[in-house]
Amino acid sequence: MAKKGEKRKLIGLVSEESGERIYYTTKNTMNTPDKLSLRKYSPKLRKHVVFTETKKNLGRNEVKPKK
Repeated sequence: MAKKGEKRKLIGLVSEESGERIYYTTKNTMNTPDKLSLRKYSPKLRKHVVFTETKKNLGRNEVKPKK
């Protein structure tokens, strides 16, 4: 879970062509407020495609706070 004052956020990268979400990374929101887009390899399509940033909250992968 993100601590108070922590500037790095966990983001998921979604493929433009197939819509699959394979890659996850962190980014500093203070330095890069815009959406991140990277050219990465898609094993499903077997070629390099553009992956764009999306939120990480996927339901089952979301980290729940401890009580």
